[in-house]
Amino acid sequence: MRQVGVRCDVGPTRGIGHVMRCLALAEELQRRGLTVDFICDAHTVPWAATQLAARGITMLPAVWTPADHVTLLTRYDAVVFDSYDLDGAVYSAVRSSGLPTLAIVDGDFRGAEADVLVDQNLAAELDHPVLPPGTVRLAGLDYVLIRDEIRALRPSEPPAPREVAVPKVFAFFGGTDAFGAGPAVTRALVATGVPFEATVVAPTPELAAQVAAVSEQVMVIGPTDQLAKAVREADVTISASGTSTWELLCLGATAGLVCVVDNQVMGYERAIATGTAAGVGVLSDLQADPTAAAAVLKRLLTDSAERARLAAAGWRMVDGQGRVRVADALLHLIS
Repeated sequence: MRQVGVRCDVGPTRGIGHVMRCLALAEELQRRGLTVDFICDAHTVPWAATQLAARGITMLPAVWTPADHVTLLTRYDAVVFDSYDLDGAVYSAVRSSGLPTLAIVDGDFRGAEADVLVDQNLAAELDHPVLPPGTVRLAGLDYVLIRDEIRALRPSEPPAPREVAVPKVFAFFGGTDAFGAGPAVTRALVATGVPFEATVVAPTPELAAQVAAVSEQVMVIGPTDQLAKAVREADVTISASGTSTWELLCLGATAGLVCVVDNQVMGYERAIATGTAAGVGVLSDLQADPTAAAAVLKRLLTDSAERARLAAAGWRMVDGQGRVRVADALLHLIS
């Protein structure tokens, strides 16, 4: 049986986005009969470790040096990298060993070198970076990696306008909400001055207390395995403009995006420019003054036609088949 090793980032401050998109690819590889191991410190985010364990994926602790990577990875038929933290020497050492490699990047390669580079971001196909010798680049939303949970609940046609007296809002910011977006967004929702019912995911007791202190209108929950279901049931979903953005578009959600960190700027700006999501704002601005964000959210809460327009535009952009295309490319390396 062929084996693939996945070396990815995860952690309380790094979040779980790298794990989630690698998990989507792992599900596709498992469906095709391959064994997948994750090499990452998943134990630092228990929810992420639970997701891997539930799929029968073996978890090995992260290694950091080029030599340790080469030694560890020789047992595999191919390796997938998804990291912002690895030194560029790791990629070149593993590739030079003759092991087939695929690396997932977001615009900036950050030293990544591989036989296949995947940039699943909106309009990435319009960029033309200089590639390492012999590298193939798969770019754009045709290669978005979408998990089984999302694919199973993708609607068969674009969502139609839905008139509701009190819109339902679902807000989540990754598996850790490392920068405390939940309380800031809750304050912006309250500042709209219009009725709503909101569920906010708060991964820690401290964040839960902060959100609850803002408003009694808000239900606070911990990380959930029913993310896609919650998104489908909501009239508006608010999230960080990271990996989850493409899942929201695939689900036909009316998405309000918050730019939480600098590496999300490109995806945030492009999603807004193409009319597939609403820009709630940059987190630091929200935390200083929720007024501008409240204006954006008020329109989403009161304009059902705008909600439907955004949802339909996003639904058309992400078909949920990206992981099939990426798996085809990876398996071509080892066939």
